[in-house]
Amino acid sequence: MNFLVPVALIGWIPAVLVLFMLLPPRRAVIAAFILAWLFLPMAGFAISGLPNYGKMFATCLGVLLGAALFDADRLLSFRWRAVDTFITLFCASPFFSAIFNDQGLYEATSVLVNRLVTWGMPYLIGRIYFADLEAVRELAIGFLIGGLLYVPLCWIEIMLSPQLHHWVYGYFQHAFSQTRRFGGYRPMVFMQHGLMLSIWMATTGLVGLWLWRSRSVKEVFGVPMILLVPPLLFTAVMCRSAYAVMLLVLGGAALYASTLLRTRLLMVALLCVPPAFVALRGSGLVSAEPLVSVAESVFGPDRAQSLSFRATNEDPRAARAREAWVWGWGRGLGAWQTEEYGAEHTVVDSLWVLTFGHAGAVGLVGLLGVFLLPMVLVLRDYRVEQWSHPLIAPIVALAMVLVLYMLDHLMNAMVNPVFMLAVGAVSGVHLWVREQFNAARAGAPVAAAVATHEVVPVTAVPAGGMMIVR
Repeated sequence: MNFLVPVALIGWIPAVLVLFMLLPPRRAVIAAFILAWLFLPMAGFAISGLPNYGKMFATCLGVLLGAALFDADRLLSFRWRAVDTFITLFCASPFFSAIFNDQGLYEATSVLVNRLVTWGMPYLIGRIYFADLEAVRELAIGFLIGGLLYVPLCWIEIMLSPQLHHWVYGYFQHAFSQTRRFGGYRPMVFMQHGLMLSIWMATTGLVGLWLWRSRSVKEVFGVPMILLVPPLLFTAVMCRSAYAVMLLVLGGAALYASTLLRTRLLMVALLCVPPAFVALRGSGLVSAEPLVSVAESVFGPDRAQSLSFRATNEDPRAARAREAWVWGWGRGLGAWQTEEYGAEHTVVDSLWVLTFGHAGAVGLVGLLGVFLLPMVLVLRDYRVEQWSHPLIAPIVALAMVLVLYMLDHLMNAMVNPVFMLAVGAVSGVHLWVREQFNAARAGAPVAAAVATHEVVPVTAVPAGGMMIVR
């Protein structure tokens, strides 16, 4: 670790304030979140009772401080609505878990602050800053640009091995032995792990693909999308994560098939996968053996062995979590202490298991709701044939990405706050659309943005959707 680590982390706060001074607030938010998560070091400094001051804390705190200083009215405009139920549940559940497990008010408050910083802050920012069609489009473009920025850096590490974090900050952020996959190197760049980077590249590639297909974005910085999206998708594949590539193909196929067949059924079926998986595995009704067999036949023995290792560790932890299934055991080793394995030997990779152990079924409901609700809102608000319209496509793309992110959390637990921006954005634009619809029903003029973009809320909800797009 060299001197650039504290300089970058501490210096990021004033850097964000400069972004707010130079850019419109909404674009400052996009730039601050994406640049921080792409380039800050994987490091942290302990703060008693608070989350470690690291990449996550610097990212979220910098934007919140910038919004408070330069755009306080928008920050204070937040009003709790029904769409905020799941994020509230997810953030609050660890607090009550700590209280019900007699871990004390200090621990309860500490874990609540941690959850608010990691999940609540980016959701809040997304909810208030990206609450109309043009705002969501800008956020989707931000995702695309974030993926494009990493393309040359990924190729440096694909060819030379993952070295950028070591070259810049003086150390490897993860075990170098895990960077070899399928006969080559799996890049990490400045992210926690190659798996996190692979999911980032796959999801940004999917966003770019849908923006290109819908003609929502025709060029970026003067470069046509046909020259940008294919290299982005190819790079995502060359990041050598079979699961990330599978999710990319699954998400693209679900969007294309749904619009071609004009049916919601495929998306509804996909939405059912995470809760069904969690219910069956969490209850102990289904073992991981069928999944291991499928992984071996599709991806080979190495990936099957990895999945088997996860299952071996997760099954006893899920059994332990079922002993306090409502609120969990709270944060700490108590959630993992079993007769077979001591807590110190626990290796748990999946966010759903971590959530089940620490916050019980209440926390799990919150987790699933946070990432699946956006697509539910899309299914409610728009007819399938509208999903490829230039104005609606960015919302659909971000909602699809969140479904894939939830599927990733069935296997991994690598948190990226940029995705929480998208959760807040899709929830916020849903409320905005409903307001325009209600205004139209009451005979009041709709927002100027609606008229400008030729999106007309109708006084009677059409079959399968609430908006007609010309």
